[in-house]
Formats: sequence, C-alpha cells, structure tokens
Amino acid sequence: MERFVSISAKCPHCGKSLMNADKPLNGKPSIELKIQSRGVSGTLLLCANYGCYDKQSNIFVGKDEVVDFFCPHCDKDLSTDIKCEECGAPMVTMNLKSGGRVSICSRKGCTKHFVAFDDLSDAIRKFHAEFGEAF
Repeated sequence: MERFVSISAKCPHCGKSLMNADKPLNGKPSIELKIQSRGVSGTLLLCANYGCYDKQSNIFVGKDEVVDFFCPHCDKDLSTDIKCEECGAPMVTMNLKSGGRVSICSRKGCTKHFVAFDDLSDAIRKFHAEFGEAF
C-alpha cells in the first residue's frame, strides 16, 4: 500500500492555515489558495499529499500560463524572487506547520517543487514520530 506524506501549509505573511477540511482532495484537507489568471480571480485547491499533483480550480488556466497566487486570508502575494529551475517562472512559497517551507512553480503544467527545512534534525525527528523508521 502506497503511503503519502501529507503537508500542512500556512501563509508566510499572516500565519493562518491554508488547509481546507471542507474541500478534501484524496481524503485529506486540501491547500486552498486564491489565484489570478488573465485578470480573472478564483480559487485553487491543491492536494496536500507531497508529490501528488491533483488540483481543482473554479477558473480556467491555460497550459503553460503563469498564475498569481495569494493567501485567502490576508490577500498577500505568495510569489517569491526565486525562479523555477525548470521553466524560469516565479516560485510560490508557503510555510509548513511543522517548520520549514514548501515551494511550487507558478506555471501551470510545471511540476517543479521543493521543501526546505529550518532545522533538518527536528524535521527528521517529527517525520519518524509520525511515520516510523520504515515507510
């Protein structure tokens, strides 16, 4: 049985949770973000299982289009100055509840993403506490 590591994201600006238990994807609360594409605003739900690319949106986003991402609570831009190593689009960063950050590419169709931890030893300890020694 395949086992996923689920992340819990929060806004790097206001610190509020981005998790939406009322709109789950793959049995887990989704990550809810505001997006803007070609002047049209909407909502994007992302699967919280790390490495899963399932998503739902209430607006159309064209293939390879770069999208603007915002916190649904404080409306601040989640884009960073970090550019995607694959396509050059801005990376979008969210804080992890357990410490550290997850960054995703803002271009539709690009799957580049990464996690950075403030304290790797602490992150590994929390991972083993939740998932055990072998996963």
